[in-house]
Amino acid sequence: MDHAFRRVAADGTAAPHPRAVIAEHAVAIEVNGLGYAVMMATPTDVEDFVTGFALSERIVDDAAEVAALDFHPTAQGVIARLTVPPARAAALADRIRRRTADSSCGLCGMDNLDAVHRPLPRVTAASVAPDAIFAALAQMRAHQPLNRATGAAHAAMLCAADGTIRLAREDVGRHNAFDKLIGAMARQGLAWDGGFALLSSRCSYELVEKAALSGCPLLATVSAATDLALARAAAAGLTLVSLARDDAVLFSDPVR
Repeated sequence: MDHAFRRVAADGTAAPHPRAVIAEHAVAIEVNGLGYAVMMATPTDVEDFVTGFALSERIVDDAAEVAALDFHPTAQGVIARLTVPPARAAALADRIRRRTADSSCGLCGMDNLDAVHRPLPRVTAASVAPDAIFAALAQMRAHQPLNRATGAAHAAMLCAADGTIRLAREDVGRHNAFDKLIGAMARQGLAWDGGFALLSSRCSYELVEKAALSGCPLLATVSAATDLALARAAAAGLTLVSLARDDAVLFSDPVR
């Protein structure tokens, strides 16, 4: 959607400047009839987003456990109704969170701080050469049409072992973009296959959690990693590559 701006230059001249603006809508996620979360997201690839969110939140362990996924547009946003097996729903009742999270939020609404340190699965190591990361970085912009149009979208990308970008998803939120990618991979039956994830954001602990739960062996981000992200990655055996730029990258190899 275009919006009418007024561009003012340093010399004081001004002129109309219409440009595309990214969409940010509410997605209310219900699981077996119970309200779980309201996320602010870009309303594209919503099926991928909700599937990836369910996997990242440990609502399900496999996309096959999603029995049904229905969407109901409203004037305020979209209601996503997720149906999972009764055994899953029983365990989920203790974890239901009734909260609204903005797109930069990762810890909102957690009832128990111990949840931050829940055990993560160990990932299978993969040997990714620095050249592959540089190759992916060189292709990255070509896979970000929404960001090129709006300047406001994060991206998450599935990269092959040689750096070829196989799949990409964009969203106003960095967490959402990664959930969309994880969900798209699950729905399409794609695996990491010795490849890696490349994200346009900084590396926070939530992104490490999503990577480890999806079995990703290496996570590369264009900005720096936090201390908790580094600690959680080491615990999962996940290699982090941060400050990934076209001239250098910073490897943080996990303790094996």
